[in-house]
Amino acid sequence: MAEAARHDKTARQLRLLSDALDSGRLGPVRRLVNTLSPAEIGNLLESLPHDKRMVVWGLVDPEDDGEVLVHVGDEVREGLIADMDPDELVAAVEDLDIDDLADLVEDLPDTVIDEILKSMDRDNRERLEQALSYEEDTAGRLMNPDVVTVRADTTVDVVLRFLRLRGELPEHTDHLYVVNRRHQLMGWVALQDLVTRDTGTPINQLIDDSLTALHVSESAQEVARQFSDHDWVSAPVVDDGNVLRGRITIDDVVDIIREQAEHQALGAAGLDEDEDLFSPIRRAVRGRVVWLGVNLLTAFMAAFVIGRFEATIEQIVALAVLMPIVAGIGGNAAVQVLTLMVRGLALGQVGPSNAGILLWKELRVALINGLLIGALVGAVALAWFHDWVLSLVIGAALVINFSCAALAGVLVPLLLRRMRIDPAVAGTVVVTAVTDVIGFFSFLGLATVILLR
Repeated sequence: MAEAARHDKTARQLRLLSDALDSGRLGPVRRLVNTLSPAEIGNLLESLPHDKRMVVWGLVDPEDDGEVLVHVGDEVREGLIADMDPDELVAAVEDLDIDDLADLVEDLPDTVIDEILKSMDRDNRERLEQALSYEEDTAGRLMNPDVVTVRADTTVDVVLRFLRLRGELPEHTDHLYVVNRRHQLMGWVALQDLVTRDTGTPINQLIDDSLTALHVSESAQEVARQFSDHDWVSAPVVDDGNVLRGRITIDDVVDIIREQAEHQALGAAGLDEDEDLFSPIRRAVRGRVVWLGVNLLTAFMAAFVIGRFEATIEQIVALAVLMPIVAGIGGNAAVQVLTLMVRGLALGQVGPSNAGILLWKELRVALINGLLIGALVGAVALAWFHDWVLSLVIGAALVINFSCAALAGVLVPLLLRRMRIDPAVAGTVVVTAVTDVIGFFSFLGLATVILLR
């Protein structure tokens, strides 16, 4: 219900914006845009064609420009940045958190990067350089170095006075991190303990060291899994020497989860999750034609198999009618298994230790489904063509293709992962090619051997 309400709200805002833009009344547009959060503005900008997008972008409060740039896809961001002059860009991004700035900085012109670095104090410049030294999509790149640390040899009263002098806390602060003289992490103290315990309580009595901190090299995928498993609001990030380098908060993890979902959904169709909905035709063609070419190649493979049985099809026309059923339903069965495998690999649930067990389970499921669907399709074929041998042939072909679909659905993503190819992107093309070829070969081959003997 909440998701549907959010989509309805976005659609309503988009309609109001489009109507106001079409009428030339920019006052209502400005008022509407500046009541929205940066994330909502980013979503609306991605929903507008280029000319309207640039008009709305010009009406965004300059104080929100940097945050909006963080919340749009790479391709849309590229267009927005190209429309800004260097001074505007520097003003937009210089107050961003270090982790957000690290996400943006590689998309900025070199002259703007130089100006940003000059405007930063030494500590923040070193923090940014440190963040950029880590690989993309790792905990080190995602973390915010702005953390509140305390020493174990103090008391609750001292810490509370320190916090009052500090004046404010970073967003989503639910713990303070306890470090030693070398800034190594000893544990953390919950804010609720600080405000409920006696002011004379030593901090070393409140330290929680039961949870493992995230390492700077941890993948974004693993970070999201850890947050999900432990219900964290924030988590510390340490290096090889257990030195506290920063923290990751739940808002960053929500972005990771959303990006992973978009990647899996769009990658299965050979699309880039950062592609602009209204990207120029030439760029859209260039981004999609590669996978269409791969699909075309697999289609030719299936056509080649069919061509080898041309004489059989000419003698038994019913085969041409039933062929799409064998290939189509086999492809769907393979994609079902593939989807489970991609999800399992993403969550770390599938590996060498359990792949064999999973394969055996999926083969048994495929056999049962093949027998059920094969019996149903065979019965329809018998009623349609009045040929019980043909119905047996298509039933057997479906059992064979379902079994091959299970094999391909389990083994293909494992093989692609070993080859360092994303199974969410390439898996669908490969498994459907396998089921098309096997489906046509088994159906037409059995028909040639049995019906034309």
